[in-house]
Amino acid sequence: MLKVFQHLLQNRFSFLKEAPLLLAVSGGLDSMVLTDLCVNSGLNIALAHCNFKLRADESDADERFIKDFSKTHNLEVFTTHFDTEAFAQTSKQSIQMAARQLRYEWFDSLQKQHEFEYVLTAHHADDNLETVLINLSRGTGLEGLMGIPEINGSVVRPLLELSRDQIHDFAVQEKISWREDSSNKSTKYLRNNLRHTIIPLLKDLNPSFIESFQTTQNHLKDTQSILEDYMLEIEDKVIESIDENQIVYNIDQLQSLNNPKAYLYQLLKTYNFSDWSQITALLEAQSGKQITSSTHRLLKNRSQLILSKLNSFSEVSILIEATETNISIPDQPFDLKLEITTSIGSSSKDVLYLDFESLEFPLRLSHWKSGDYFYPSGMSGKKKLSKYFKDEKFSLIDKENTLVMYSGDAVVWIVGRRADQRFLATEKSPKILKLSIERNAYS
Repeated sequence: MLKVFQHLLQNRFSFLKEAPLLLAVSGGLDSMVLTDLCVNSGLNIALAHCNFKLRADESDADERFIKDFSKTHNLEVFTTHFDTEAFAQTSKQSIQMAARQLRYEWFDSLQKQHEFEYVLTAHHADDNLETVLINLSRGTGLEGLMGIPEINGSVVRPLLELSRDQIHDFAVQEKISWREDSSNKSTKYLRNNLRHTIIPLLKDLNPSFIESFQTTQNHLKDTQSILEDYMLEIEDKVIESIDENQIVYNIDQLQSLNNPKAYLYQLLKTYNFSDWSQITALLEAQSGKQITSSTHRLLKNRSQLILSKLNSFSEVSILIEATETNISIPDQPFDLKLEITTSIGSSSKDVLYLDFESLEFPLRLSHWKSGDYFYPSGMSGKKKLSKYFKDEKFSLIDKENTLVMYSGDAVVWIVGRRADQRFLATEKSPKILKLSIERNAYS
């Protein structure tokens, strides 16, 4: 198997040969075989071991085993302890998911701190099959049938083509020592139940089941590649605009497609939505209707669907003194420039000239409040901001992101939109404050 591994290194993972690598090692069969293969292939590895404190003395014995092994083989080793059960409770996750999150967050911190280029894990073909069966049992799409990715960012799984039987036979042949995890024998976990009950039946039906499974996955990967290329063309057709805060989809273009629900799934599948029938219903819903996932919001706004991060709205309250010349605004795609002048230039939505003497400093920049009103420039009388937003067809997200400048409690400017005419400079103004928006390159 060493020759097979080195062939994979040469043809699929040549980028690992000279790179500093962090190898995730539990002490079990798979990770100890991967360690042996890496050492005998001359790779530059350090070991990383997590003690999750889930099996009492057994977990501590695993850690001692890894430390002794690394000392014997002159390998750098990093170890850490986690109170996994406590973290699972506070984060409201299963033990398995909590351990996974803790493990990968720690790997990421080690990578950054010690400049490892890649993290290696010992997942193999049987792990991949188990993952696909778990996904099938819960309902999945094409991505779920793809299973565990061989390369995911800086995480590389070089044993993914090899079976558990191949790895075990190699370990016995080479007299590689490993630790047995007693929890792997329990069938109370879904993965273990599949491993010990379902997969043996599949292998009885077809002794080459793993190989057949891998062939099917290769076909699915080809299909996925074609689909991804096609979806790029669809995105060009249905996306009206995109920036760092939101993506705007054109509903008419979406409804012109043969199966809008299927396309919406492909467009939105990475944003953690679950009820796809509700998302499809948004196409015909009243403007203002919205659906949220754990991370994102999808809003119907007239002839648009607007996707934004759930936490994209952040409260802003900035005081502006008369002496300031530049204001940076958190989470906004622009800075505000201030300049004292004696003449009025050309005004626009982004450039405003105010009568300095009529302003009460410090000015305040914040989000609007219910009941706010102003005297819109170029119009007669006053208007509530809520009515102005409605007339100007602001979406809910537009309203949330709009900033207002106040002098005392009076509205001076709906920033980047319209000023209050009471504060505008005139030819009689002895001192003028010029406000200008300097938009960032991406806005």
